[in-house]
Amino acid sequence: MNPTADGGFALREATIADVHAAFEAGELTARELVDRYLRRIEAHDDALNAILRVNPNARERAAELDEAFADGPVGPLHGVPVVLKDNHDTADMPTTAGSTTLAESVPERDAFVVRQLRAAGAVVIAKANLQEFSFGVDTISSLGGETKNAYDRGRRPSGSSGGTAAAIAANLGLVGTGSDTCSSVRSPPAFNCLVGVRPTRGLVSRSGIVPLSESQDTAGPIARTVADAARLLEAMAGHDPDDPVTAAGVGHVPADGYAAHLDPDGLEGARIGVPRELYGLQEPTSAPASAARAVTAVLEDALEAMEAAGATLVDPVEIPDRDRLASARTLGYEFGRDLAAYLAELPDPPYRTLEAILDSGQVAPAVHDRLVDGDVTGLDLEDPAVERAYLRRLRRRRELATELRSSLVAAELDALVYPPSTVPPVEIPENQPFVELPCELAAHTGFPAVVVPAGFTEDGLPVGLELLGREFAEPRLFELAYAFERETGHRRPPDGFESPA
Repeated sequence: MNPTADGGFALREATIADVHAAFEAGELTARELVDRYLRRIEAHDDALNAILRVNPNARERAAELDEAFADGPVGPLHGVPVVLKDNHDTADMPTTAGSTTLAESVPERDAFVVRQLRAAGAVVIAKANLQEFSFGVDTISSLGGETKNAYDRGRRPSGSSGGTAAAIAANLGLVGTGSDTCSSVRSPPAFNCLVGVRPTRGLVSRSGIVPLSESQDTAGPIARTVADAARLLEAMAGHDPDDPVTAAGVGHVPADGYAAHLDPDGLEGARIGVPRELYGLQEPTSAPASAARAVTAVLEDALEAMEAAGATLVDPVEIPDRDRLASARTLGYEFGRDLAAYLAELPDPPYRTLEAILDSGQVAPAVHDRLVDGDVTGLDLEDPAVERAYLRRLRRRRELATELRSSLVAAELDALVYPPSTVPPVEIPENQPFVELPCELAAHTGFPAVVVPAGFTEDGLPVGLELLGREFAEPRLFELAYAFERETGHRRPPDGFESPA
């Protein structure tokens, strides 16, 4: 249970288990829970600019769940208010990707992961701001403006799932979803003292999620605790015939679920590799060296805590170098193609191509300029030379996955550990340096990664720690992450969001 001093239910920092215990005890209803989160959104979102739209049907959905509760919970997420990143299709609300060009675009059906969440009993309470079309790591959009970091409203929350991360950090929802092409469910949780999970490619469906890169995209959980992230991933995972890649995930979700792997002794006997090339400033001009030293200092303390909990550190270990990782980047070849395919499925698409959207003059200038300068328009995959270059990158991805898998097995490693960002969140209006986000190791191999809070810099900025494992090693990663969370207890809520509680 999660009581306040006067015996009432304490909303701030409540977990799924806390909520369900309160339901069972008759001390809380789903309708009351939704009302309390909606009051918190109304009271605090002006400070964050994290929420694009609240769900007008959330109260009605909660009331239906309360009525059904007499016969038992609808599912493992019964009554859980979820904040969705607004690139997840919802048939009862617009899905905008943060863009005014899609402000009134209502898809015909929910994304597969949204259907999974609703079937598990979740309540979609709101949709969150994001970097427009997920292209970038600042969380700026023409529809939602700039989202702020929950721990320092003068700094970035990272992106592109920064709206979800800021909202969950400030307790504007119980759990949330993001999507990750490269970093987006990892650096925003790291910057907001949260847990984020990038699942193995094929574990979670992408259908009904506004695409950025078919070969790199995935949805993933964002939560305040490892346990809640595990429970959310259980609901999100599943085979979707509309996304054939998910056939690879069949048989890889534990029969007893991910939450059964929350072992407080999970670090005992673990072997964890430390790829030192992912620590420290990656580009001398991207940020002050002191910023990288502040993050590395927190990570060094985290490594000591892992050893104290019984882990063996293999330090250092070699991984594919960043130039080779960059040579497998496919986004520029896929974004225009994949977005056009998504738009074609809408009942009445306002635009049909990325180029038309850019020509509309409605995209946020910072995002527009990145798109124009990022070589993502004008590529014709029907051109044999372009197609050959694209196929070389896809082949490189397979080679990197084979190489990384072999390295992990040869060294008998349970995971690699490194910072999701080598520098803290930057001050607005600076742009978060993408080169300082070591996201490509997971994104370009399809391997899973879990981010957990690692501590704070001396000036109070959250720092995250990323654990990467082999394909479908999510159960082992949850063991390691949960043990670290229990050993260190770094999660703490941000100041300024105390009431209503």
